[in-house]
Amino acid sequence: MATFLYRLGRFSFRRRRLVALLWVVVLAACAFAAAKAPTAPEDGFSMPGTESQKAFDLLAQRFPGGNSNAADARIVFVAPKGQKITAGPNKAAVERIVADVAAGSQVKGALDPFDMAGAVSKDGTTAYSTVSYDVRSTDLTDATTKALEDAAENGRDAGLTVELGGSALVPEGELGGTTELIGVAAAAVVLLITFGSLAAAGLPLLTAIVGIGVGVASIVAIGMSTTTTTLALMLGLAVGIDYALFIVSRYRTERAEGHSAEQAAARAVGTAGSAVVFAGLTVVIALAGLSVVGIPVLTKMGLAAASTVVIAVLVAMTLLPALLGFFQKAVLPRAQRKARGGQRAEGDRPNTGTRWARFVIRRPLAVLVLGVLGLGLISVPALDLQLGMPGDESKSTSTTQRRAYDALAHGFGPGFNGPLTVVVDAKGSNDPKAAAARAAERLSATDGVVAATPPAFNKAGDTAVLTAVPATGPSSADTTDLVHTIRDEARDLRSETGATMLVTGATAVNIDVSQKVTDALVPYLALVVGLAFLLLMVVFRSLLVPLKAALGFLLSVTAAFGTIVAVFQWGWLADALGVEQTGPVMSMMPIFLIGVVFGLAMDYEVFLVTRMREAYVHGERPGEAIVTGFRHSARVVGAAAVIMIAVFAGFIGMSESMIKMMGVGLATAVFFDAFVVRMTVVPAVLALLGDRAWWLPRRLGKLLPQVDVEGEKLDQRGAAAPAPTAEPAPGPVRV
Repeated sequence: MATFLYRLGRFSFRRRRLVALLWVVVLAACAFAAAKAPTAPEDGFSMPGTESQKAFDLLAQRFPGGNSNAADARIVFVAPKGQKITAGPNKAAVERIVADVAAGSQVKGALDPFDMAGAVSKDGTTAYSTVSYDVRSTDLTDATTKALEDAAENGRDAGLTVELGGSALVPEGELGGTTELIGVAAAAVVLLITFGSLAAAGLPLLTAIVGIGVGVASIVAIGMSTTTTTLALMLGLAVGIDYALFIVSRYRTERAEGHSAEQAAARAVGTAGSAVVFAGLTVVIALAGLSVVGIPVLTKMGLAAASTVVIAVLVAMTLLPALLGFFQKAVLPRAQRKARGGQRAEGDRPNTGTRWARFVIRRPLAVLVLGVLGLGLISVPALDLQLGMPGDESKSTSTTQRRAYDALAHGFGPGFNGPLTVVVDAKGSNDPKAAAARAAERLSATDGVVAATPPAFNKAGDTAVLTAVPATGPSSADTTDLVHTIRDEARDLRSETGATMLVTGATAVNIDVSQKVTDALVPYLALVVGLAFLLLMVVFRSLLVPLKAALGFLLSVTAAFGTIVAVFQWGWLADALGVEQTGPVMSMMPIFLIGVVFGLAMDYEVFLVTRMREAYVHGERPGEAIVTGFRHSARVVGAAAVIMIAVFAGFIGMSESMIKMMGVGLATAVFFDAFVVRMTVVPAVLALLGDRAWWLPRRLGKLLPQVDVEGEKLDQRGAAAPAPTAEPAPGPVRV
């Protein structure tokens, strides 16, 4: 591995103009293909195998002509204090607004609340109108959404309180380019402080931008929707900077040791590049493993992001050494640039990393116990983790969607915002109408249901749709229990009438998503951690180091879950972070957090420990190898972690609760993993294990491939390094 990458790096350095030109051509070709590609349809959210999805499919089959993906809006009217919405002037204003909206373009229909059963609250103060559109929300024109907002403003001018909800509204605080720009700016500052050179700081940013440019353009060019690019953009930026940061740092070290620019670039790719390749493979495993969840949109996001990571690795292996050829001295520190031959006399000078490593290995047991207990304490709230899909109730009270949600809950009850759609398939029943009536009777008698509409049949008369309104809100645990109760009652209905009853709707879909993600969590963890363990065993030729890496990841990710639960469920620091409504954690957050953080955690593990392994194989004692690894890699890993924390922390300022939750979870997970696990727990464990950390059974060692991450073969070729030692065997602890 090291020899092949050494040759690749040397070729890219020597043929730098050709390599740079090829990447420019690839980027231009991908951009051209993306520009010419037809607009991909938005991914529909589907969950094969769930009851709610079966019900949706049945509705599409039995009620042809309906568009379940079409946009909708809900206009909520509240009368002035002390008045009724049914009063003459107020009623006239409502009817005028509804008529104006119904006459707009792309509008399929707008229902008058005074002609709808149950659209006016019992106390007569609140009413709502449902607006349906002919197209998806992403296809609505600006004129259409503005007409809706103007109609609401006209109602306010008439003295009414008018709020809007539904999918027709453009989400506020949407994740977009601003966050990426903040991340790039933060990365630039950290890189400049780390390297003290504009060129050295600029190369990781440039290569990362090229990588995500090629990756995202390729995703669009092959017809995947833009929603799949979110994760690819985030991780492409993260790993692109990390990988280049590591190789540039190794290049500077090689130059300081007296190698020529060409030799330094080739050796940097051969040694640090080997770590980058295996770090990239662990990220790809974590992302591709998202397919085990069984949610198609999550699978597409994972595969798209994995392909972007592969491109980032290729860029780091080829384009980066080519660019180092253009900036051979510019990337070096100022003192090193002025020194003759590019050498620098402070390669062994103690730095913050070495001082910290020496502190840890002097007190390994105390440091280990303190680190593990601290993360364990932070993880305790994770025992109360509740999954759900937060909706408008979790938005800021400054948004009209949240105010519409609150007005409906106040006027009609909390369950009105999460109605259940019940589909009765009476095709196998001798009397479909009697079967549907029996279903309606059962629904009305079910504890927790405050209202149930009469069944509405399709033209064929074999399928009916009912709506049941729960007594509790959509994210309540009682509503989840109610859905399970209704589904249990469906078995009795089938035995009595031969009809099948299915529960769907947004609330039921969210419950099914939560259940599916929960069921997939253990298989996903087993797959990802298991494959990564095997990969790290090949890299480090050790059993205990990969085991320690996996257990350390579990510590950091559970601590991140504990933080999320404490903030978003329990309300700790909620005011400081702008969380206005506590509730369940987003259903896909655990899987998403595990996938992203596992990839970054293994990056930090590989970058830090490979340098320790390299020093150990080259003859240093275990304690000395830990200090050497920290001397060369701690600053780089710390810089990479600070960059990621800054990027993810930028999400915390967003108004969307789900994006805010992502920001808190990812930022805290990276902090815990980089600074507590990798920088504290890892050296403490290695110090306690000593030589035994690098032990591998002889038979297993013969079966595993020799990938030469340490660059031993490069030294054997006479590349100015001491001869490597033999494969270590178990022996006494030497610290």
